[in-house]
Amino acid sequence: MNKAIVAGGCFWCTEAVFQRVKGVESVTSGFCGGRIKNPPYREVVQGRTGHAEAIEILYDEQIVSYKELIEVFMATHDPTTLNRQGYDIGTHYRSAVFYKNEEQQQTALGVINELTASKTFGEAIVTEIAPATVFYPAEEIHGNYYNNNREQGYCQVIIDPKIRKLMTGFKQLVK
Repeated sequence: MNKAIVAGGCFWCTEAVFQRVKGVESVTSGFCGGRIKNPPYREVVQGRTGHAEAIEILYDEQIVSYKELIEVFMATHDPTTLNRQGYDIGTHYRSAVFYKNEEQQQTALGVINELTASKTFGEAIVTEIAPATVFYPAEEIHGNYYNNNREQGYCQVIIDPKIRKLMTGFKQLVK
């Protein structure tokens, strides 16, 4: 099994998307890229820690490639808004790929270059590509949030469209 860490705004959104991808064994919501150990959610969302809301993906490379994961990631959030995803604003909502090795770094940069060349988004991609720091799991209440709270307005308005993008744009990768 391999690991990938991405941050695409609220981790409830990215977790929900990647839980539905073939070859993904588990998805953990948490924090990465900051400057303190074991950051609590309340400190992260106040912008005090430098962390991004991120997910750690445990996946089987024989079923889904790292490149495919990055393609899904880029398609299911807005990589052109700095420190913002929809109504969520702040550095903790930044778009980022936290790479574990040079191969992951080059793959992420390659996908961004392809998307830039094809003008997929029409605006510059601002996704941070940075070495992975320690990943800290979030409090248990944040895990499996979408699946446990689909009736909530946030889930219906913000997360459902991301799931639909996955289902229509990446049918071959859906569990």
